[in-house]
Amino acid sequence: MRQKVERVRKDFDAASISSHDPASSSFRPHQNEDLEAMPQRITRVTEDLKDLQNFYNISISPLRRTRLHKYLSSELSSLQSTDFKSYDQESKVDFLLLQNYLRRNLKQLRLDEEKDAKMEVLLPFAGTIVNLCEDRQQMKEMDGEKAARQLTSIKTGIMEVRKEVEKIKIKVEKSSAYRAANTIDELRGHLQEWYGFFNGYDPMFTWWVAKPYEMIDEEMKTFATFVREEFVGIKPGDTDAIVGEPIGREGLLADLEAEMIPYSPEELIKIGENEYQWCEAEMKKASHDLGYDDWREALEYVKNLYVAPGKQTQLVRHLANEAIDYVKKHDLITVPQVAEETWRMFMMSPERQKVNPFFLGGQSIIVSYPTDTMDHEDKLMIMRGNNIHFSRSTVFHEMIPGHHLQFYYMARSRPYRKIFMTPFSTEGWALYWEMILWDRNFPATPENKIGMLFWRMHRCARIIFSVKFHLGLMTPQECIDMLVDMVGHERMTAEGEVRRSFNGDYSPLYQAGYMLGALQIYSLRKELVGSGKMEEKKFHDRFMRANRMPIEMLRALIEDQKVKEDFKPTWRFYGDLGKE
Repeated sequence: MRQKVERVRKDFDAASISSHDPASSSFRPHQNEDLEAMPQRITRVTEDLKDLQNFYNISISPLRRTRLHKYLSSELSSLQSTDFKSYDQESKVDFLLLQNYLRRNLKQLRLDEEKDAKMEVLLPFAGTIVNLCEDRQQMKEMDGEKAARQLTSIKTGIMEVRKEVEKIKIKVEKSSAYRAANTIDELRGHLQEWYGFFNGYDPMFTWWVAKPYEMIDEEMKTFATFVREEFVGIKPGDTDAIVGEPIGREGLLADLEAEMIPYSPEELIKIGENEYQWCEAEMKKASHDLGYDDWREALEYVKNLYVAPGKQTQLVRHLANEAIDYVKKHDLITVPQVAEETWRMFMMSPERQKVNPFFLGGQSIIVSYPTDTMDHEDKLMIMRGNNIHFSRSTVFHEMIPGHHLQFYYMARSRPYRKIFMTPFSTEGWALYWEMILWDRNFPATPENKIGMLFWRMHRCARIIFSVKFHLGLMTPQECIDMLVDMVGHERMTAEGEVRRSFNGDYSPLYQAGYMLGALQIYSLRKELVGSGKMEEKKFHDRFMRANRMPIEMLRALIEDQKVKEDFKPTWRFYGDLGKE
């Protein structure tokens, strides 16, 4: 037995355990790419990218950027070498979707690199941490004494930056500093994982590294706080601050190109303003029907029509069943029995309500309403913000025929297209139903109309403030004020909406995608249903079964348009607003 163990040890020592660096090697795409059907190709790329991004998981790593660039470029080249003309319409659309996706990710790598460069002055030590962590990922042997010296050098780098800041020799944009502080937190997490991997398992590592690591972990925590306070203005312990990272006009144009929207950022703002004017005119009509000359007074009346604490869940249940019964009665879309039967309800935690002050939906609906732990003013604001008539639109938006039904179909029909998720399709679909049900007089009463119009105005404002924020024309506080003054939000719910928009969990165009996507679907419906080419139910079912993609691509699919490899978006679904 002892001889066997010694032989294994010798074999292990003789083996080369130096990392194989695929980023510097010749990468060969999937060898059978010519034999792959498009669904299989998309599934493979989806899983490959998930694995690569999980492994190369340090966001600022040059190795990560190089590896992803090599993979994306190789897959794009492989895709473009296939015989596009031989594909059927579904596969041609898949080709164009994947091509667009790969190009978008390549462009995003470049934009992220440019953002990283703007914060490098605050992170001269970052490369040392990245190298340590990537050596561990590559399973290289770790020299404890050398690692201790490297950790000590990190502290020196941090101290030098602090001195330069105090001498006002370092100037960094607020958004870049915010990104730097978040990156420090990320690097600290990676370093914790690195230390935990070796500590206690390698005695010499622990002997050398334990004290330097303990020191640098606290130093990085303190430095992130310092950067936030000095450059961003966030005081220690302030968890409610809203900062965000504007991506600029070039970033918006890149996202618009990827979403296949042939409008400029300035034109999007104009669309939002036009739609708001329509909403305000309708709001005045509904308010007049209630006997109010000022629509804001009518809105205040509607806000106070809320249910008692503990009763919101029963209201949501009633409203969900009302919407399901309506679309089934009028045969507007196929509602499978399992989809109707299996939706669930949960309550939003007080902490999450700071970011999501209304409802969330999908497979389940998550309901916002006050808890006994909240301040009195907050309780009232949340009840007013989730009153009966606001909730009526929210529930069918989140459940059926909105997100719950949508998620049911997406899991069952061409699920490989999940990689092409876009808010213009996902959120646009749910808001589109608010437009359709408005046309069908579903609101019926002035109170319900005001509740529905509040959300339409809200989505108009989202276009305006989110685009202006990313153009550098509005601050988060100005966005909050717009929602309060222009839409009639409670200040707490306005803060939650803006925090949700800019906290990094949503793409820059996500909030604009609600109204713009709905307008696209509404316009497509006019082309097909309004012209008599398709029945309404067939149109809605076809839309669901196509799964996710930019709406112009869906239009080409449903209308069986002739498409080429170099497809460019040209559909100005809102008409010609003029050149900017």
